[in-house]
Amino acid sequence: MSTPQTAARDRAPHVGVQRLDFGRVSVYFGERNGKYPDGNQVLVRGTDTRAAMDTPIVSNFIGAAFDTSELVVMGHVHEDHMAGLHRLPHAPVHVHHADLPAAQSWPGLLAAMGVASAALGDEVLARYQRDFFYAPRPDAQGYADGACWELGGARIRAFHMPGHTAGHSVLLVEPEGVAFIGDIDLSGFGPYYADAGSSLRDFRATLRRLPELPAKVWVTSHHRGVYTERERFLRDLAAFAAKIDERSARLRALLSESPKTLGQLAACRVLYPPDHQSWWVDSAETRTIAQHLDEMLAEGEVQVDAEGFWRLRTCE
Repeated sequence: MSTPQTAARDRAPHVGVQRLDFGRVSVYFGERNGKYPDGNQVLVRGTDTRAAMDTPIVSNFIGAAFDTSELVVMGHVHEDHMAGLHRLPHAPVHVHHADLPAAQSWPGLLAAMGVASAALGDEVLARYQRDFFYAPRPDAQGYADGACWELGGARIRAFHMPGHTAGHSVLLVEPEGVAFIGDIDLSGFGPYYADAGSSLRDFRATLRRLPELPAKVWVTSHHRGVYTERERFLRDLAAFAAKIDERSARLRALLSESPKTLGQLAACRVLYPPDHQSWWVDSAETRTIAQHLDEMLAEGEVQVDAEGFWRLRTCE
């Protein structure tokens, strides 16, 4: 049976790869508008340096326009954003300091994701090597918020906007005003903050800050692709952010039925359908729900007893 991954691996360079240009910036669209496991590739043609932002699966099928990249700036580190790094072994790779260990080694990536089992780690590694051409970059270099890369006639500027990962950053190309917003992907699924290094609090702050960037075009890693109308971008951003509060509402509804432990709440699901089973689902649900409960506890909405049962706080 063909999967999105195998379909992508069988695709020839340039065949079916759509492209949009904004001055020196080109956006190459992955399968189904960059839907995971693929993504959308952003390339910048500076007079002095050609740069790539992240390297999704589609980067393997673009051809010389990608393969001649002399610099890679990563907005964040996950397996689907590293799928083309093996094609650029001599290009410097820059990653925000907080995501740097995840880029440099397999144990670092596992730790960032929160995968504890060594046996499961081996299984995931084999899958990533097969489906994402995974290869770590021990030579990757760290950058900080506000870092700039001068490319000649264009520059890339980094804005640290964590939440999805600890180092997640938005990369703005100037003077074109093209913002690569990465996995703030404005999908109907909503924000994902289920890794060990993720943060619900940081994601909320990032979503409030994002509209302040001096951008004219917004490019997502997945799903939506390219926004050129600010009104539409802001509308979809608001709907994306609203998913967070919908999850809190789901937890209130579950706790209104009866007190529940974290494990019981995770089994009920707030991210995925109840019957959805994948190796990451239980841990993703647990980490996501735990952050919501901590937030609700701080706001006085819930309480937890010595046996670990959470319940809504009643008015006295």
